[in-house]
Amino acid sequence: MKHNFKELKIWNVGMDISDLIFEFNATLPNSGKYNLIDQLNRASVSIPSNIAEGCGKRTNIHFAEFLSTALSSCYEVETQLLITERRNIGNTELRKKLLLIIDEEQKMIFKFREKLLNI
Repeated sequence: MKHNFKELKIWNVGMDISDLIFEFNATLPNSGKYNLIDQLNRASVSIPSNIAEGCGKRTNIHFAEFLSTALSSCYEVETQLLITERRNIGNTELRKKLLLIIDEEQKMIFKFREKLLNI
């Protein structure tokens, strides 16, 4: 089954997450922020990137592997946002919004992956 990644809701939501992460990162304090910002940027960009890359694979099983990587990146971004929450850094409202969107993205990726694998 071939998919146009630009038409997939999970890819579009992944792009939204990436955009919002870049916005959130601008609210982090200057001291010691660069490693966290870099990690958040890379993990958030990985979500839609792996979904897009998976669309180019020949089988649903291979596509599902890339969806698993995208899902793992969602968990990574969520964890890093929870770290900012524990450290009380960054924009609180934007973080809350991101955590809700990431939760929905995780559910959608999981369900789509199951559908591909006929589980």
